[in-house]
Amino acid sequence: MDIRGLRYFVEVVRQNSFTRAAEVLFLTQPTISKMVRQLEDELGTPLLNRQGKRFQLTDAGRVTYERGLDVLAAQARLQAELADLGALARGRLSIGLSPMVGSTFFAPVLQAYRSRHPQVELKIVEDGALAIETEIAHGRLDVGVTVLPTDPALFETRPFAYSELCLLAPRNTAWASRATVGMADLANESFILYNDDFVLSGRILEAGRLAGFSPNIASRSNQWDFIAAMVGAGLGIALLPRILCEQLSSERFCWLPLTQPVIPWHLALIWNKGGYLSHAGRAFVTCSEEILGPAYAPDPTHLDAPSGG
Repeated sequence: MDIRGLRYFVEVVRQNSFTRAAEVLFLTQPTISKMVRQLEDELGTPLLNRQGKRFQLTDAGRVTYERGLDVLAAQARLQAELADLGALARGRLSIGLSPMVGSTFFAPVLQAYRSRHPQVELKIVEDGALAIETEIAHGRLDVGVTVLPTDPALFETRPFAYSELCLLAPRNTAWASRATVGMADLANESFILYNDDFVLSGRILEAGRLAGFSPNIASRSNQWDFIAAMVGAGLGIALLPRILCEQLSSERFCWLPLTQPVIPWHLALIWNKGGYLSHAGRAFVTCSEEILGPAYAPDPTHLDAPSGG
């Protein structure tokens, strides 16, 4: 089997478009179409049910796509292991970071890593934790950050930070006079929420459901500072980790712990348990541990202090 045809087919499905796949792969659309048809001829079955410019996967196409991801991940691991023979004199490292953790935790880590290993090319992918886990499981990212708990059968983990969600609201609201808040108290509020691929988005919606309501979502974003800006503009309230709330102006915002229920934000660096972690990847884990400190254990008493600004 020509692995190029498999790679082109996988990218067509991933992009849901021959045109976009051609752009990503820097090829012409006729070349992509020809290679996909050759793959179908080689496998002896249609993979796509074409309907003009649109298509649907056949049953064989779905199987080929899923197995194709495994094959391409295995090839990537092979290439990484062979390239890794050159140790850290050169190489490439793909890192998945949520926009919520990059600037808060990893700017100094990346600075230190770059100074130690200047020949390693760093590719930073910003996405939600759920998407990062998927990319690592399929071998498209080397390491990344997720919100615990995660599947221990799939990932090695190195926890490094823990916080809990707090209500963030404009300073000039009634919330400024409160010490704590329960989820049920927020039933009539408009929420500025994270995008769907963020673990916290699902946890907040589930907390609302258990409190007897479905949160009214005014807007979504994957940038925590933009979420805070929308709160400051009066579009709604948000639930942000305390460590992020502490960075905001006490003149513009008030924040108070969410205690019923407590929603944790426990962060960990992860990589594929069944895959190969290159020298560059292992060096990044070591650098992260040195800069961020030892694995952080949750302290159930750390939110007992009065609410800050």
